[in-house]
Order: sequence, then C-alpha cells, then structure tokens
Amino acid sequence: MFAEVLRRKLAGVCELPPGQVEALRAHYELLIRWNKVVNLTRVAGLEEAIERHYCESIFAAMHLPESGSIADVGSGAGFPGVPIAIVRPDCAVALIESHQRKAAFLREAARGVANLRVIARRAEEVEERFDWVVSRAIRYSDIAEALQKFGQNAELLTGEVRVSDLAGFRWQQAIPMPWGDRRYLLLGTSVSRETNP
Repeated sequence: MFAEVLRRKLAGVCELPPGQVEALRAHYELLIRWNKVVNLTRVAGLEEAIERHYCESIFAAMHLPESGSIADVGSGAGFPGVPIAIVRPDCAVALIESHQRKAAFLREAARGVANLRVIARRAEEVEERFDWVVSRAIRYSDIAEALQKFGQNAELLTGEVRVSDLAGFRWQQAIPMPWGDRRYLLLGTSVSRETNP
C-alpha cells in the first residue's frame, strides 16, 4: 500500500527505483511502531504522511544541486533528512536532534543507510560545517543561528512565509510544492558568507 500511494503521489514529479521505495517504506513502518511510544509526528493517515513527510522531503532532495554534506537541523522523526539520504546516496546526511528519545529512533532508522548518521546534541553544541543545512516544521528564529553557523547554503520546507522575515540569507524565489496549497521550498545562501568567503 505504501509503495502504491508513494508512486501515485510522485507521478509526474519523479520516479524512484524499487530499492529506494522499499527503504522509505521500512522507515514509515518503523515510524508507525515508534510513534505509539514516542511522539514523533501528529500526521496520522497514510496519504497525508506520504505527502507531507516523504514527498516533500523527496522534492527537497531533488532540488539540492550537488552532492556533498547535509545537516538536517531538528530532525525529529527524520524529515527531511532520512528521505534525502535514501534518494541521494551521493550526499552524506547528518540528523541533528537534541531530544534523546527521538535521537534513539533516528539511530534505529539510520541502520542500513550508509550515508546517514545521527548527532544527538543541540545544534549550538555541534562544531561541524556542512555544504547544506535543511530543516522543516521549525520556527526560523529557532534555527537561524544554526543555519548560518553550519554552512553557506540552506534549504527550508515551509508554509507561506515572507523571505524578508528570514534574515541572514539571500533567498531564491519560493518554489511551490506540487501537493496542497501554501507549501514551499526555499533555497538560500548566507549573506555573511557571500561578503566574507
């Protein structure tokens, strides 16, 4: 059922090889099991979960312009980082999550995904640098400092927002996502890095 719904939702957007679809399905089943004990997501139905969690994350992965290192800040249940790692094996993805029970879930989800690792710390405590920083479902004010600290490029999955409210980055025009109203992908470059390489 998961594979059929995912393929239908991605029709006309992209087509994934069977191995990637299976890896995404395995993550979904793990998420459902863990969500009964750890509050990972409020999205309950299969259709909504596939659209909001998986399709949007895959859409984000498609818009990352090159291979490299990626930090998913406030990864929670692993979105968008886990699907990005699965569909972009050319990228090294780090899931940054300070909530220890969620980090335990992420470690379990990362098993068998060679280009995926978990950093179970607050973003402020992480000293690494990344080519890209991605995030979703987090207030910009909570992650703005981390975005600038970790890397030059940022990608946000967000609802309707004015880019003038997202200081510190030069944002490209918002890319509407194919599913639902008022869901956008934002790509930006750090202003401080542009002036001080």
